[in-house]
Amino acid sequence: MERTSTVKRYTNETKIDLTFGIDGEGKSSLETGVPFLSHMLDLFAKHGQFDLTVVAKGDVEVDGHHTTEDIGICIGQALREALGDKKGIKRYGNAFVPMDEALAQVVIDLSNRPHLEMRAEFPSQQVGTFDVELVHEFLWKLALEARMNLHVIVHYGKNTHHMIEAVFKALGRALDEATTIDPRVKGVPSTKGML
Repeated sequence: MERTSTVKRYTNETKIDLTFGIDGEGKSSLETGVPFLSHMLDLFAKHGQFDLTVVAKGDVEVDGHHTTEDIGICIGQALREALGDKKGIKRYGNAFVPMDEALAQVVIDLSNRPHLEMRAEFPSQQVGTFDVELVHEFLWKLALEARMNLHVIVHYGKNTHHMIEAVFKALGRALDEATTIDPRVKGVPSTKGML
């Protein structure tokens, strides 16, 4: 079964067409209107071996908030749909990624219980024209819509770009591990019998 999903989200603030494939080749085609976000999503797809296509038109003349938030919503929805009943998945994923002087860790549980725990102190408020607070906004909406536990820890770093880049690479790698089909897992990996 192909674990791929397509989501459309059209509001007065954004119009997003997005396709997310779990079992991909790390290929992305990204038109977000938010250059730094596109860069991070490209890294996320590459390191997670996901195929990701995004065509987004948002009110970026205001700022990147609505576009970033809504893309997080769409990726979360597409991931949840693509996972289906979650039978046979590993469920948990953990990745440490260094980026020069920065070290980030992402830990995931595809538990059907949405929660974001984020421990990061970024030195800068902006990277280029991108508001750094939008990293939290993106991750929270992703966790909420995918209904997953998402823990993000930036252990240290001095360069905000490097720190965020490490987070997105670790996000891809941890999610890749959590979504991997393990032939030893019979049914759903939960004593409850469902996720």
